[in-house]
Order: sequence, then C-alpha cells, then structure tokens
Amino acid sequence: MKVEILSVANIAGMPFERLEREFTVHKLWQAEDRTKLLAEVAPRIRGIQATGSATVDAATIDRLPKLEIIACCGVGYDGIDVAAAKRRNIVVTNTPDVLNDCVADLGIGLLIAAARGIATGDRFVRSGKWLAGNLPLQAKVSGKRLGIVGMGRIGRVIAKRVAGFDMQIAYHARRRVPDVPFRYYEKLVDLARDSDFLLAIVPGGKDTRQLVDEAVLRALGPKGILVNIARGPVVDEGALVRCLQEGALGGAALDVFEDEPKVPEALWKMDNVVLVPHIGSATRETRAAMGNLTIDNLVAHFSGKPVLTPV
Repeated sequence: MKVEILSVANIAGMPFERLEREFTVHKLWQAEDRTKLLAEVAPRIRGIQATGSATVDAATIDRLPKLEIIACCGVGYDGIDVAAAKRRNIVVTNTPDVLNDCVADLGIGLLIAAARGIATGDRFVRSGKWLAGNLPLQAKVSGKRLGIVGMGRIGRVIAKRVAGFDMQIAYHARRRVPDVPFRYYEKLVDLARDSDFLLAIVPGGKDTRQLVDEAVLRALGPKGILVNIARGPVVDEGALVRCLQEGALGGAALDVFEDEPKVPEALWKMDNVVLVPHIGSATRETRAAMGNLTIDNLVAHFSGKPVLTPV
C-alpha cells in the first residue's frame, strides 16, 4: 500500500506524475467539497505537500492524527504553523537554494525595469505615443547605492550579481552577518536614507510584517525605488500607495502583494510602478527542481532516511 499524501495547494511546474508514482495523492485544491474530502482521508494521511503560500494551520494539523511530515514546495513557509508541527514532532521541509538564482535574477530585472522605465517604455511604444515625442529621461542603475533588506541565501546572490554593476551595497538584517563584507545598518530607516534602491528579500511572517513602513519609504525618498521580491505583507501597502501618489517615493517594482492575487487598483494606474504576478521562482527549470526536492524529502522520510532540507 502506498503512503497517502494530502496535496493542499497546486504550484505550476510541480511534477505531480512523479508524486503520484511514489504516493497516493489526495488533491485538496481540486475537491469540490474540501471539508468533506479532508474528513474522509484525514485518518490515513501521513504527509502533506504544501507550497510557500498555502495555509497549513494548527487546526489542519490537529485533524491529521497520523501526520509525520509537511513538505513545502517553496523556500518560504510562513503559511505553515511550524510551532504546531514541532509540538507533534512533525517534520517540516522546504526547498532552499534551488530557486536562489531565478529569484535573484528577477529582483535585478525588476530594479532595472523600474529605474530605466522598461515597462513604461513598452506601453509607450505600443500605444503609439513615440510618434508624438520621446519618453522622459529615466534613472541610471550602475554605480548607484543598493540597500538589501535581508542577507540570506538569495540576498547574497543578489549582492554578487549587482557587484557587476559597480553598485555600492549595504544591508539590513536582524543581526550582522559575520562573513559579509558589506556595510551593515542596524536600523532599516537609516539604510533607506542612504540608498538609491531598496530591495526586500526577507522571509514573511509576523516578525517582518510591515517591516518596510511609511517612515522607511519616506526615507528612501522621491528619487528612490523600492523592489519587493519577499512577501507582500513585508511592505505597508497602504503607505506605499500614499507615498507614490504624493511623490514622496520615486517608484516601485513589485512581485508580491499583501492580498494576492488582489492588487490595489491605484498601483495599476502608476507609470512609475512595475507589477508582476509573484513569478520569482516561476521558470520551468526552477519549478521542476523545487518539485523534485519536495518529493525527495517525502521519499527520504518514508524510507527512514533523514530529510534533505529540514526547516
């Protein structure tokens, strides 16, 4: 008999064919009546396949008496109640490292797109406005000051990438990172004040909720650009809209939003804002690697071996 797994969320690129070869998979996200399906399979479920934005709360965990492992297909796991899982000695895994390059690449792409007006320029050409005159001048990227909010795995890759642009790099994190050569700012507002661009790449959750608040945005200033590839709630979205509307902030490039997939309509109308639909890891290569690592963790656990990437 195959081990029974509950898939609580879909993610594009997840190799479900392999998952279903290894396990009996119950797809909660496909069920017309999720409550009914969960009630039927709960006594037999020994593992969960989740995603970074899926909710696996204490109530769900409590309904699964045989649950042994929650395997998250994503580096972020803020939707999973890790504390509740650990109280039951349930293993939680995620998929770090395999998505570092793609998320970092997107962050830099968004930065350049916002500074150089790439999305604005695309709309400018398509609408025929170029026939009437040139696009207004935009901002240089090379040689500018980049403040990185978070200096974990992805933050380090971003720093490595932007070094090729001769940028001055500084960072803010919960604590100084010993082996990082860049200037450390204990206060985020001070980093924002001394930066041309501020790029957020920190985990989500209550500890980082609205970390980038109105004071930080105003410190970044009317020529500054915010890039968020972390989690939507890391930025005070209401304050962001206000600062952009007032001209207190120069621009923003956003991959994530507070209430995805809902995006404030005010942001749609701003030419100094670049918007993409949470695509940091959304390449065929990276999603396959994430999915396979998720499955590798499940296979390892149910084979009696240590999981590869525990949280």
